[in-house]
Amino acid sequence: MCRDYLRPALLIFVSIAIGVVGWSGHVLLLPVALGFPLLWSISRTRLVAALVSAGYFLAASRGLPQGVAAFYSSDIWPGLLLWLCASLSFVAVHTVLWTKNSGDRPFRYLLAAIIMSIPPFGITGWAHPATAAGALFPGLGWWGLGFMTAGLAGLVTRIWPAVAITFAGLWLWSAASWTEPGLPNGWLGVDLELGASLGRDAGLHRQRDLIATVRNAASDGARFVVLPETALGFWTPTVARLWMSASGDTDGTVIAGATVLDAAGYDNVLVAIDRKGESSILYRERMPVPGSMWQPWRSWFGESGGARADFFANPVVSVGASRAAPLICYEQLIVWPILQSMLHHPDLVVAVGNGWWTEGTSIVAIQRAAATAWAKLFAKPLVIAFNT
Repeated sequence: MCRDYLRPALLIFVSIAIGVVGWSGHVLLLPVALGFPLLWSISRTRLVAALVSAGYFLAASRGLPQGVAAFYSSDIWPGLLLWLCASLSFVAVHTVLWTKNSGDRPFRYLLAAIIMSIPPFGITGWAHPATAAGALFPGLGWWGLGFMTAGLAGLVTRIWPAVAITFAGLWLWSAASWTEPGLPNGWLGVDLELGASLGRDAGLHRQRDLIATVRNAASDGARFVVLPETALGFWTPTVARLWMSASGDTDGTVIAGATVLDAAGYDNVLVAIDRKGESSILYRERMPVPGSMWQPWRSWFGESGGARADFFANPVVSVGASRAAPLICYEQLIVWPILQSMLHHPDLVVAVGNGWWTEGTSIVAIQRAAATAWAKLFAKPLVIAFNT
């Protein structure tokens, strides 16, 4: 009787540990997440598989309750509710597709992995083990993703020890020779430490400070300067004129986050301002944060507001002579935006975020690690700009 309870308890404990360590914000620890498929496959009942899935996902996304509480300046209960609700899709998919039949298990797990990669379930498809492909197969691109897929299938079969040993060897080799993705020539990402005021302080003084920051970067030789998400606040004609008039004093192009507001809602965007004094909306976020930004249920009740999700729009954008794959904040945590962008053969990845609300959590570190892993997998230079 004791053994009947000890084994499930041990599997759940290990799944929590895997979620904590694998998603700690260090790119070379991402392969630890590959332990989840193994634990899922050796669960003896559907209930244990559900609890293992819940333990892994809740541990991996453990920063959400505290982050939501900080974002809304509220107590922790709304964050806990969102945390539990977000886990439902992950747990439901892996519970429904679990099977005792070892012959069907690889196909069932791969189906679960695919479902959690694309909408609608992929909208909350955080902590996807496939993200570790960049740490194990750097530079191999789609071949590396294929090897990872085959390895995930192998981990849920009886040959899992051989697969695990192979992955461990690749992991050690990669760690021994690891280098961070390079910065594209002439590009610079500017990290800011302006807290919650970034994007909310629309005063002239703040805009001039940002312009001075860009000028300093351009004077050091940067031709493309990237500022974090929502750095410019609301993109109004007045703000546009200010930045366009200032652009003639620099030799660089500014790429910065902003918010475009209209009667129906708003878009979280990247705008580009070049040295000729011309500006344009470069990119509209494909997947804003569900709940806090993207609120599709408003339209069901005839209400407006919330951020628009463009889902599969603008996977790559042209910046000068280069093609960039932009990822704004939440898009770095899920799978389909980066893979859709890579289908269009970009020259570099641009990852921006505004993570002031994540203080005390590992969320920003996880975003950076995920963006780094995908850039390494496809051998793309990476530009990162975050505000904390």
